[in-house]
Amino acid sequence: MGPPSRSGTGHRIPVVSHLVPTRGGNRIWLARGRRPRVGAGILSGVWPLIRPLIRADTYRAAGFALVGAGVGCLLTPVALPVAVVTRLSEAGWRFIVFLLALGVSVVACGLLAPTRTASIRLANRLLGTALPAPMAGTSRPDRATRARAAAWLLVHVLAGWIVTVVAGLLVLTACFLVGSWLRGGDRIQLFGLSVPVAAGGPGAWTLFAAAAALVLAAWSCAGSIAGFRALALALLGPGAADRFAALEARLRGLEQRTELARELHDSIGHTLTAATIQAAVAAELLGTDPAGARRALSHIEESSRSALDDLDHVLGVLRTGAAATSPRRTLADLPTLLDRVRSTGTEVHADVRGDGAGVPATVSREAYRLVQEGLTNVLRHAHRAPVTLRVVIDGDWLTVELGNPVTRTRGIARRRSRQGQGVTGMAERVRLLHGEFTAGPTPGGQWRLTARIPLWAAP
Repeated sequence: MGPPSRSGTGHRIPVVSHLVPTRGGNRIWLARGRRPRVGAGILSGVWPLIRPLIRADTYRAAGFALVGAGVGCLLTPVALPVAVVTRLSEAGWRFIVFLLALGVSVVACGLLAPTRTASIRLANRLLGTALPAPMAGTSRPDRATRARAAAWLLVHVLAGWIVTVVAGLLVLTACFLVGSWLRGGDRIQLFGLSVPVAAGGPGAWTLFAAAAALVLAAWSCAGSIAGFRALALALLGPGAADRFAALEARLRGLEQRTELARELHDSIGHTLTAATIQAAVAAELLGTDPAGARRALSHIEESSRSALDDLDHVLGVLRTGAAATSPRRTLADLPTLLDRVRSTGTEVHADVRGDGAGVPATVSREAYRLVQEGLTNVLRHAHRAPVTLRVVIDGDWLTVELGNPVTRTRGIARRRSRQGQGVTGMAERVRLLHGEFTAGPTPGGQWRLTARIPLWAAP
């Protein structure tokens, strides 16, 4: 124990009385500046034994075990007739047949897909696991996944019965001991033994025995939860079909984000570019041509409203997965787009041939976006340069050609270095529709964009 210590007044105090338990562990340390207490050291030694009594996991494990035992009770009427109709004289053999029939019933129930889903939800709720639930609309689980689910249900029922019986007997033992002592003493039968319980002080040992029985019951439940969790991860984890469905969902999410990025770049980028140039035009004309400046400001207002519609569409997709208002601009909206570009002072020569009514909606929308992004690049990199636009609908193909002169090599180099996400996005749009796309300078000093989209490939 060590030599005694001295207090501030000179009195000798045993060192053991200075020991107090730490808050987060089971070790006992010498407190500094506190009055020594012997009871604290005793409590720190007993605390690890009684801690399962007040932990929520203990009672969750007990509830989980009760559910497993309850499933076995529900399937008992299915297995009991098999044992009854079996022509066996010995009761022991009939009991074995009953257990086998009950096991077969449990396995058959575990092979069902709804049973696996319910098991996953129950494990997440009571065991604290984070197992992914099967995704809605996925195909049936494969054989290996169903076999693992059946094995889990069998383990759940068997272990649930064991934990329930053991913990239940211990709790009943504690109740019988305390009840006999409170009634003034009696002789009780415990596990085939006749145990006398005296009245008053001599029978007070039953309180300690009852407390020990409750602690053992708590430990039996608390000790089972770790095994339940490990088995749940192994037997209820995602199978091949679940992993494939999760991968598909992730790919759909990536495709949606890519599409939103293209929408933002094409629509908002075009509007901001056009508004910037129109603002510059308005500033130039403000002193010499107020009417022209007002027209430029009016075009900025219209462009901003169009950008708000596009932004509302994108935000609607981000919030709910489906836009509340979906701007579906198609080739029929090309005149409005061309007028907006012409309002910046850019000369646009457009030639549209063919019947746009026969173009699938998907192709028409993507062709509009191609023209919009191509004109945005012209405004951004070749301001005031004349633009030639050809849209030809011929047979099963739609062709978009857009070109503008580039008089300086620096302009071509800058276009190459800054084409970035715009040209990449256009190429992706055309590729998704099984079309052909090219963009770049030509020997004649032109920057040309060409896209050919098959009408038959539209989804």
